[in-house]
Amino acid sequence: MDELIQSMGERLTKRRKQLRLTQEELAERAEMTTQTISTAETGRKALRPQNIVKLCRTLEISADYLLFGEISNGDVAPLAAKVSQLSPEQYHYLEDIINSFISAVNTDKQTESET
Repeated sequence: MDELIQSMGERLTKRRKQLRLTQEELAERAEMTTQTISTAETGRKALRPQNIVKLCRTLEISADYLLFGEISNGDVAPLAAKVSQLSPEQYHYLEDIINSFISAVNTDKQTESET
């Protein structure tokens, strides 16, 4: 259980920083205390179910991602909405970037497994 809470805290911190939010800003937006955010991020204390819901909504992530680190359709939806606003030219450019990224990641994984 402690490992689950610790992993959740790491994902919470990572997403908060990705959105460039301080703990105070996240707490305010999620209508929680800064102390609750801090103890959740450090894995010192488990979150109550209602706080998990608040954080998932505020951070635009699914409970599956926060709890287990698994990407669900709910996690992809905000990205899909952004991509749908691109022009066809921008879309194809983004597609090239994503393909290059995936190729690089797969190459890195293959190199790691060979060593």
